[in-house]
Amino acid sequence: MGRLLLALARTDPGLRVAGAVEAPGHPTVGRDAGEVAGGGPLGVRVEEALAAVCRPEHVVIDFTGVPAAAVAHAELAAARGAGLVVGTTGFSPAEDAALRAAAGRTRSVIAANFSVGIAVLTELVTLAARLLDASWEAEIVELHHHGKRDAPSGTALALGRAVAAARGLDFARTAVLGREGQVGPRRPEEIGIVGLRAGDAVGDHTVFFGGLGERLELVHRMQDRGCLARGALRAARWVATRPPGLHTFRDVLGLGA
Repeated sequence: MGRLLLALARTDPGLRVAGAVEAPGHPTVGRDAGEVAGGGPLGVRVEEALAAVCRPEHVVIDFTGVPAAAVAHAELAAARGAGLVVGTTGFSPAEDAALRAAAGRTRSVIAANFSVGIAVLTELVTLAARLLDASWEAEIVELHHHGKRDAPSGTALALGRAVAAARGLDFARTAVLGREGQVGPRRPEEIGIVGLRAGDAVGDHTVFFGGLGERLELVHRMQDRGCLARGALRAARWVATRPPGLHTFRDVLGLGA
């Protein structure tokens, strides 16, 4: 994701790459970020600490995939007055609370997924959950590459929360993250979520609404990660001039209240 963000940002006349950060000891530290991303030199050195490049006029984009690191980056961005865009997922409840507390002190956007298609899928899922009565049972299946660290995906969880919110349910009480053994009949209010991991699948999400004698399926398939990078850069442009506050990708897209 870092390479994609660099490659796309350098072609956008509305953006300037101000810094790049890798984990301490990573072999790219000290190299030119543009060359690391597979292009010509940018004149920006890869640093091993965000503090070296974090300034009030910057927007930090975090796709580390390491929740603890993302929280630390959010806290530093808030302390320095920099904008913040976070696409990392897999936070524990405590980490999520810490992330949002820090992000709320600066101008920020946090999203489980920066795909415009996923944003629209979430809107459609919300509408379907409202229009279909409780006899239509909701289940979610997600597929990602074998290197993904968290399961279910943050996007699948966000879709489940959208179903729960539309139906006035407590997601924490109704979510069932996989099933095994003699689980008994499905409770009517359950929202089942299953994570699959195989090969180099970028990310597929299917939301099933199962009724009696019929089934509705809403599907999004991601073909490459470029859509995530483009969405994150769009969020960075949008949040750069906002006052301090925590926003969603829905806000960035202007999808309304």
